[in-house]
Amino acid sequence: MKQINLISNLILAIALIVLYVLFFNKDTKSSSTAILSQSDSGKVEVKLPIAYINLDSLLLDYNYSKDLNEQLLRKRENSQASYNQKARQFEQEAAEFQRKYENNAFLTQQRLQSEQQRLVQKQQELQQLDENLSQELAAEMQKMNEQLRDTIYSFLKIYNQNQKYHLIFSNTMSDNIMISNDMYNITKDIVKALNARYTGSGSK
Repeated sequence: MKQINLISNLILAIALIVLYVLFFNKDTKSSSTAILSQSDSGKVEVKLPIAYINLDSLLLDYNYSKDLNEQLLRKRENSQASYNQKARQFEQEAAEFQRKYENNAFLTQQRLQSEQQRLVQKQQELQQLDENLSQELAAEMQKMNEQLRDTIYSFLKIYNQNQKYHLIFSNTMSDNIMISNDMYNITKDIVKALNARYTGSGSK
C-alpha cells in the first residue's frame, strides 16, 4: 500500500514539474511579445504587440500622397478648362442662333431646323464630354489610390519584420479606434520612414 502511495506521489510530482515547465515557457514566450515600461507615475505598463496608423495624417504628410494629389488636381483643372472652352463656344453659338431666330435672319425653315439640330447635337456631345471627363478622373483617382495603398502595404511588411507587431490597425477620422493610448500610434514613424524612402518631387 505504501509503495502504491509512493508511486502516486512520484507521478504527481512529475506532473507538477511538467506543468511548471510548460507554464514557465509560456510565460517566457508571452513576455517576448509584450514590452514592460514604467510610466511617469511609477506604474508599470504592458505594451501589447499592436499599433495603429492615422491614415488622415499619413496622407496629409506623405510626400508621395501629396504629389499624387497635385497630379490629380492638375488633371482635373485641365479637364475643366477643356470643358469650359467648349461650353463657352456652345453658349456663343446658341446665343447667335437665338439672335438670328428673333430677327428672322434664317432664309428658309429648313436652314433654321438644320442649325437647331446642329446645336442640339453639339449640346449632347458637350454632355457626353462632361461624363467622359468625370469617368476619366474617377478612374485616375482609383488608380492613384491603389498605387498609394500598395506602396504603404509593401512598406509595412518590410517595417514589421523588425517591429514584430501582431496587428496594425488603420484609423480614419476615429472611425475604427475611438479611444487609444498614444504609445500605439506609429503614424509619425511611418510617415518619416516613407518620406525618407520616397524620391519624388515632393521629397526634400
